[in-house]
Amino acid sequence: MDQHTTGRSGAVWALVITSVAGFMAALDNLVVTTALPSIRESLGGELPELEWTVNAYTLTFAVLLMFGAALGDRFGRRRLFLAGLTVFTGASAAAALSSGINELIAFRAVQGVGAAIMMPLTLTLLTAAVPAARRGMALGIFSAVTGLAVASGPLIGGSLTEHLSWQWIFWLNVPIGLVLLPLARLRLAESYAPNARLDIPGTLLVSGGLFGIVYGLVSANADGWTSPMVLTGLIAGTALIGGFIHHGFHAKNPMLPMRLFRDRGFFGINVAGLLMFLGMFGSIFLLSQYFQGVLGYSPSEAGLRMLPWTGMPMLVAPIAGYLSDRLGGRPVVVTGLALQAVGLALFAMIIAPDAPYTTQLPALMIGGIGMALYFAPAASLVMSSVRPAEQGIASGANNSLREVGGALGVAVLGSVFSAQGGYGSPESFTDGTVPAVWIGAGVVALAAAAALLIPGRRTAPAPGADPESAPTVGAEPAEGRAPVAA
Repeated sequence: MDQHTTGRSGAVWALVITSVAGFMAALDNLVVTTALPSIRESLGGELPELEWTVNAYTLTFAVLLMFGAALGDRFGRRRLFLAGLTVFTGASAAAALSSGINELIAFRAVQGVGAAIMMPLTLTLLTAAVPAARRGMALGIFSAVTGLAVASGPLIGGSLTEHLSWQWIFWLNVPIGLVLLPLARLRLAESYAPNARLDIPGTLLVSGGLFGIVYGLVSANADGWTSPMVLTGLIAGTALIGGFIHHGFHAKNPMLPMRLFRDRGFFGINVAGLLMFLGMFGSIFLLSQYFQGVLGYSPSEAGLRMLPWTGMPMLVAPIAGYLSDRLGGRPVVVTGLALQAVGLALFAMIIAPDAPYTTQLPALMIGGIGMALYFAPAASLVMSSVRPAEQGIASGANNSLREVGGALGVAVLGSVFSAQGGYGSPESFTDGTVPAVWIGAGVVALAAAAALLIPGRRTAPAPGADPESAPTVGAEPAEGRAPVAA
């Protein structure tokens, strides 16, 4: 390790580089949503194609995230971070140059591959560079920057689309990536994980399974639920996911050990995260188009009007973190998910072709506060529900399941929308959006119920039990230290 990668300087550089890279990857989840009407006008495409412009990224990101982390452990985390950043930057340029909707979808998928390699290694590289005593603060800053990307995604996408063109939502990544590449090469230390192994069968099973299910959901209304391709996708996808679960129980070194889900805390926070992203992403996908296509706002006006929802986490997160420290993570997460469900339900009640913005504002703010209360303690709940040696796997699993939830949300709620309405008129779009957002609200309410499974602030190991099998659950680790087994 050279002088650049040691001490405080190395920690600061690691925080800057990983935070900016994390910002780019998180931004590309939502930056496309406010550009969808412009992309549709420029490149053509109906609802299934628009869904795939979002899902091609989230799906490849989700299914390859844990594999990307394993590649870094095996072949060098800095080396693979640079490889992922290179792929992401190049695919962003290619997406901007796309001349057709299918090209754009393909390059969005490649973007997701790059993000899946890059994103999990940001946390690993940051954790290795920052002393344990300062790690909590560093991870908090990293999470805040990622939250800012989620918050500003619709606004940045809308502003670039309106004042330049939709292509600039992708061009934005190129100069940032070109600056980060030499900095990462010079300022990050290389590291490996001992005895790291790649789980090729697990990766193939989960990738094929999720693709089949999402393909079936996206294609169902255009081709019919009983069409051979849709049925094949849904049935084969479900079978492959079943195979992945079986593999996770019985393989020697699976990418996702299913025994982790025997812990109530790990099970509860991951199911809650999957369901929350399903309801939230699917709703944002439709509501960002509703603001423009029905209410007539420009892309930047639409992004600005969504800010009380997507931006609220930036204001409320410090309060949520304080409450989590005082009360434990479970009550904060449950309350946050319940508020988000209420916000979506309120929105579903007032959606109309001529709904004034003042009637939408309470729903947006309540949903945003709920999102903030969920995000603040979620990472700590995940990390404190497993042994320290398994925190990398746990973090990757949690991120993957949330991204899967997002892809399923766009597919499921998009399917409901196209079954009940369409793009033909403002009334038709509203007819499809209302039941879809109601379902989104219901799914997020189920997420709140799942979060109730998370144990209280602490659980003590049973007499005679292996202490490592009963980790600290539900509370932030003290003094910013990594969580340790109780």
